[in-house]
Amino acid sequence: MKDIKSTPDTNRETKLQAFDRLLTIMDELRENCPWDMKQTMESLRHLTIEETYELTDAIIENDMEEVKKELGDLMLHNVFYCRIASEKNQFDIADVLNVVCDKLINRHPHIYGDVDAKDEKTVKENWEKIKLKEKGNQKKTVLGGVPKSLPAMVKAMRIQEKARGVGFDWEKKEQVWEKVEEEMNEFRAEFNIENEAGIDKEKAQSEFGDLLFSLINYSRFLDINPEEALERTNKKFIKRFNYLESESEKDGKEIANMSLEEMDAYWERAKFI
Repeated sequence: MKDIKSTPDTNRETKLQAFDRLLTIMDELRENCPWDMKQTMESLRHLTIEETYELTDAIIENDMEEVKKELGDLMLHNVFYCRIASEKNQFDIADVLNVVCDKLINRHPHIYGDVDAKDEKTVKENWEKIKLKEKGNQKKTVLGGVPKSLPAMVKAMRIQEKARGVGFDWEKKEQVWEKVEEEMNEFRAEFNIENEAGIDKEKAQSEFGDLLFSLINYSRFLDINPEEALERTNKKFIKRFNYLESESEKDGKEIANMSLEEMDAYWERAKFI
């Protein structure tokens, strides 16, 4: 094992005390609060998903106070799940923390072993290869670890990352852009086919999916997170549309009765606020 030099954490004791305080409060709530006593992993699941999205909103808004609060909520959920499991003698918080610590050590041989990895690409490739080895006798599939319930765009990102981890990837971003153009042309071609039945919606949908997948792939080569990029655009659209609604109302207009040209005038003004 390599000699690891860590920076002393002068606040380590304070952090440990805060974590112990959370564990104590969780125990007290589980034993005394009617609501907390009733909760199960299943009942908490949808709440955890909601908290995760609230955290991502705060990160995108760069609101550090909200990020801090939402991280606290997720920390509570982690402790909650562990408390529920410990009541059934399945595992506890110590087991969970030790599992993740062991995993981090095992998957960072360039830090805790004698493997050389001087760039991010090599680290990711090693991570995926080690992950496959950890499955042991289980069915080894590169894409088997991608959760089925992930949103489609996030799932596409993870699929591409995992494939890249074992060397299945384009070499240059120019090649990926050629693929984007190819998929764009195939998608466009679906709307130039004249037949009695009209456009084949199923095939057009398939081609559109291929186009999106290739665009997500290209964004990866540009180090752009497509999920974050799209969400920023969503927020930008909402902000401008809200401006259109509020300003037109101030001028005594009803948006439903406005022409597209009238609405566009407010929209252009909204770009400068």
